[in-house]
Amino acid sequence: MEATPCRGTPSNNFTPKRAANNLYRSYGAGAGLTSVRKGKLTSLKLPTSREVPKARDLSERDPEQISKLTEKNWNLYYVTPLYKFVYTGLKSYSRQLSAFIVAEKQKGIAVEVGLETSFKVNFSIIQGLTEIEEDAEAVFLQICSKPKFATEATAETVVWSGWLSCVNGNTEYLSSLPPEFTCLPLFCANGAATMTALVTTWFQRTFDCNFGPLRIGSNSLCWLAAMWTGCEPEMGIRYLKLSWSLPCSPPLNVSFTVHPGDAWELWRTIRQDQVRMTIEEVDQFMSCLESHFFRHFKIHLSAGELTDVSTSLGSAHRDGKIKFMSSHYMPGILTLLTESAFVMMPI
Repeated sequence: MEATPCRGTPSNNFTPKRAANNLYRSYGAGAGLTSVRKGKLTSLKLPTSREVPKARDLSERDPEQISKLTEKNWNLYYVTPLYKFVYTGLKSYSRQLSAFIVAEKQKGIAVEVGLETSFKVNFSIIQGLTEIEEDAEAVFLQICSKPKFATEATAETVVWSGWLSCVNGNTEYLSSLPPEFTCLPLFCANGAATMTALVTTWFQRTFDCNFGPLRIGSNSLCWLAAMWTGCEPEMGIRYLKLSWSLPCSPPLNVSFTVHPGDAWELWRTIRQDQVRMTIEEVDQFMSCLESHFFRHFKIHLSAGELTDVSTSLGSAHRDGKIKFMSSHYMPGILTLLTESAFVMMPI
């Protein structure tokens, strides 16, 4: 166990700007979607059961693109549906966003890559992330920089990357949207906060959408702990590390590392079904781990808040940060994050 004084939650420099004229809302009211949203989306909650994640190597279909998603720390955001976004316009969007960044830079907006720098933006489709027919294809963005007076042999430097996706989206909600809207509710960003702010501002102005930070609640972190533990027999998670923030005086951060074999054996004995897993099983799994910790250290972890979960397959933090170390179980994790994005999305 490691217990250290709590240093507080890191600040988030990204402040989403709201679009002046939100067609998503006005169109929805005019198209008869108000009742659907008020009756369904406002009461949408994370499910109490879900399918057990299955090992599936996403890189088999699009290895180059999928490799860009792993081994990076992603900051998570929710996104409202994009108005009049079309996949045939990706090349045009690349040029438009590049020009927007240059224009903002000329206005004196700091982009943290140097004064004499040119930018190249590339939009592309990520194949293989959709799980159901209603899911829209994921979109990947990459921003590269290069000194203006560099030689042609000088390699470009990736300064920012991000992607939008919808994995196992809420079918009732997706089918209620007019065809002018594309729903990609989960946005992942890697790079400087100032660049993220520029990208999201351009999206909001171009597609009349809204962005907001997406935290990973304690409930979702518990799901992730159980889901990753369930991968042990096929993939080997190497370790299960859980961290809590305890409201002590002074506050404490407590880390608890569990041997993967022990974690899997506990989870195996709790599981009642080989196809689906339930929130009751997840709660029992976490309760057993907390009880084991109490027997040894006399500390009630349940009195605090679970802040992060990590294994060799990935890690997640309550502040809305996630890292994928393998693509094999990504669909299940992205499904949970997509659900969270739908829950957080404003009506």
